[in-house]
Amino acid sequence: MSRILTRSTPQAEGVDPAAVRLLVDRLDRLEDVHSVMVLRHGHVIAESWWHPHTADRPHTMFSVSKSFTATAVGMAVHEGLLTVDDHVVDLLPDDLPADPSDHLRAMRVRDLLTMTTGHSASTMEGIDRTISLPGSRWARAILAQPVEHEPGTHFVYNTGATYLLSAILHRLTGQRLLDYLTPRLLAPLGITHAAWEQDPDGIDTGGFGLSITTEEMAAFGQLYLQGGVWEGEQLVPAEWVAAATAKQVPNGPHDWPEWNQGYGYQFWQCRHGVYRADGAFGQYIVVWPEKDLVITMTSGLSDLQSVLDVVWDTLLPDGAWTGRSAGALALDGPDATAPFRPALRTPDGAASTPIEESLRGVTYELEPNPRDVSALTLGRDAYGRTEIAFTIGGLDHFVRFGHGEWSPGTCSLLGAPADVATSAAWVDESTLRGRMVFLGTPFEWCLELRFSGAEVAVVIDRNVAFGERGLLDVRGKARRG
Repeated sequence: MSRILTRSTPQAEGVDPAAVRLLVDRLDRLEDVHSVMVLRHGHVIAESWWHPHTADRPHTMFSVSKSFTATAVGMAVHEGLLTVDDHVVDLLPDDLPADPSDHLRAMRVRDLLTMTTGHSASTMEGIDRTISLPGSRWARAILAQPVEHEPGTHFVYNTGATYLLSAILHRLTGQRLLDYLTPRLLAPLGITHAAWEQDPDGIDTGGFGLSITTEEMAAFGQLYLQGGVWEGEQLVPAEWVAAATAKQVPNGPHDWPEWNQGYGYQFWQCRHGVYRADGAFGQYIVVWPEKDLVITMTSGLSDLQSVLDVVWDTLLPDGAWTGRSAGALALDGPDATAPFRPALRTPDGAASTPIEESLRGVTYELEPNPRDVSALTLGRDAYGRTEIAFTIGGLDHFVRFGHGEWSPGTCSLLGAPADVATSAAWVDESTLRGRMVFLGTPFEWCLELRFSGAEVAVVIDRNVAFGERGLLDVRGKARRG
């Protein structure tokens, strides 16, 4: 993988290496952090990927996408294609309801950017990685929803607002958002892995759906830290960077303090003079101007505040910047520069069970369930890996698990084949537990099979989800004959 950013060391950039090591160690304790990269003075001073996640694989960004969409709006404003005070009804005339309300007529681009459209709830709710609005003309469906409040007065986090920005740019430029951004932003930054999901009409989804690598995230954050300048060229107008990352409107209330600090143009405010691009389940571009610092992370977490608390706890103390933070002595000596290669934890337990011979090859017919999984069979593949065949809709789908390591493969249980890494272990004589990590996403499945005589209990849960985490909880009996 070609590198975008130059490398340095914490010491060379005025940061205590113990503080940086402590940051990575504390993130490791959160279990489902996938990557972190730290930049100081524009140089990478720390980078880690939790195996099986890797540096070269793009990761789903979810709402970090919104900050890229806002950047495209800023560029279009600079080019004279629109202004933040233009009315949405004038920019999407073909998608309006027959009789637009006064509130809809008053809605401006600025209101879309600041999530103050006047709606009482988000207009486009997500389920997994899809959107619940069926068919085409998403903009028409969004604009048909009631606008209960005067635009500009009521903050509601609203992915539909960002989608409308993408639809507006699509109409004004005749290009999908990704194609508009590529020569203006992505190519100059060295971002070559970007992909963006589209709606049925070919419009980029705007508020979600962008996939890029951790280093590409970091380059975007560094661009904003530098006021929109990259290698001497003003890619994003400085006044747009300032406006987008400032507190434009209040938000909250929220139990997590970082969600109460205000909202800009598709950027969140944080404490300590920090701002961030923020995606579901812990995708972050954290920009800390006072420290000349950028931190990017990918994760699969539900407690999103916990990630930012780790940043404050490890890098906020004065010692992190004087070169002798708490724990600095621990890095003196031969291990001071030793690389730290974290990994997601594989299930603890044995590679096999004394009763495996009696289980292998037996097909268990499962109770009817919403996932249409009718049967499963336990076995071993040619490489000795634990293999489970799930029968769905009459077809067998095989999942093969390593032991004590992550085994790469593909999984088609969700439909289209997805790249996964798997590991499993017998936690006792009759219970098999496995983890299946969907690479390049926040998601993993936690599987448990409990065997008892001629019966099996099957439970599959997700680590994070927009809805219920439980995927399957069903019983089955061994097929006779």
